[in-house]
Amino acid sequence: MRKIKNDFETNLKTLEEIVEKLESGEETLENSLALYEKGMEISNVCKEMLEKAEQKITVIDAK
Repeated sequence: MRKIKNDFETNLKTLEEIVEKLESGEETLENSLALYEKGMEISNVCKEMLEKAEQKITVIDAK
């Protein structure tokens, strides 16, 4: 499994791949839990990136 990157698009692609694996139903319970945990980590990183982008936009709009 890939490490969490500091790139939104790469993280989003990895998250989509994890969702596909989980939805396939072919993973073991143990692997599904590991995928879910990794997915949540990536999701939180993406959320933080979006929040930072939103803050930048707010600052730019205020000028």
